[in-house]
Order: sequence, then structure tokens, then C-alpha cells
Amino acid sequence: MNTDPTTADPRARAALRARNLRTLALLAALFFLPLAVSFYTYYQTDWRPARHVNHGVLIQPARPLPATAAVPLSGKWSLVYISDGDCSAQCRNVLYVMRQTRLALNTDMTRVQRIFLATGDCCDRAWLDGEHTGLLVIDATTAPAAALLAQFPADNRDNTLFIVDPLGNLIMRYDARRDPSGLLIDLKKLLKLSHIG
Repeated sequence: MNTDPTTADPRARAALRARNLRTLALLAALFFLPLAVSFYTYYQTDWRPARHVNHGVLIQPARPLPATAAVPLSGKWSLVYISDGDCSAQCRNVLYVMRQTRLALNTDMTRVQRIFLATGDCCDRAWLDGEHTGLLVIDATTAPAAALLAQFPADNRDNTLFIVDPLGNLIMRYDARRDPSGLLIDLKKLLKLSHIG
């Protein structure tokens, strides 16, 4: 003999079925409602997710820099600073940001070199040697370095750090007056994703 009341009473069976359908509809809404809202937001409104996550400005397309023995840009990641070499307070600040960013890379700092392209009379060598050991200071007024210098964007160089990849491509620029942690984050990502340099 069947003792389940839901099978004997048609009203109880109908109530159970209705409750099960409501539960199923609720579960379906939990899955499909966010999808419907995201489609609507993306295709029917002006809102768009951020298209980039980098802090610096990508140089697109990347610029292959001419190889020159005077400026060793292949084999390592390079932070490049271009200034007239007078070692003003602004120049010293950018060099400080460049040095501290490289040091903050910890074990990866050996993969990054610092290059200072001086476009004029350079420099306070005693100060540079004491404060910025390992900085490559290159006179950019000579022929090989001048050809290289022409490949870098000319605007706002005194406040800009450039990133060159180990293949010698100019890929990014960064305003050194901004929060330097952004430069560090970008460099860490590049070094993590790169199998070269």
C-alpha cells in the first residue's frame, strides 16, 4: 500500500510540482540574469570596461631602435632617460625614480639596465658616480647615439622614462612625475611575461 500522501492527493502533487518549478526558475535566474545585465550594459550603454591596465603609455607600434655599439640596448630591458645633462633638480628626480624602481625589482633588477642619454654638456660625473653606480651615461651628441636619439618621441623628454625591450624595441614611456609605483608594476608585469632579457 502506498503511504506517500503526495502521490495520493492530486492537490499535493500539484503544489509540490509548482514549488519545484519555482525553485528551478529561481536557479535559472541566478545564472542567466547577470549574463543578461552584462550584455545589456555592454551593447546598449556607453559604458565599457577599461581597455588597458598599464600605467605608462604604450608606443604603438613598437619602434625598433637602430643597433649601435655606443648604446647597448639588446639583451636586457632598458630604462632610458634623455636630458641635456645639466643634472638639474628635475633631472636628479627622474634619475632617482629610475634607480629606485630598478632596486625595487629585487632579484629581477639584474635584468634591467639604466641608460642616460645626455643631449648637451654632461655632467656632474662625481655626483652620478656616487649616487647612480651602474648608470650608463652616453653622450647623445655623437653620430651613432644621435641617430638613436631621433627615434625617441621629442615631447616632454625631461620628465619621461622610456622602456626598451631586450630586442631593442622602444615599447613604452612613463611620466616620472607620476606615482613611481605604476612604473614598477608595469616593469614587473613585463619581466614576468618575458622569456628574454
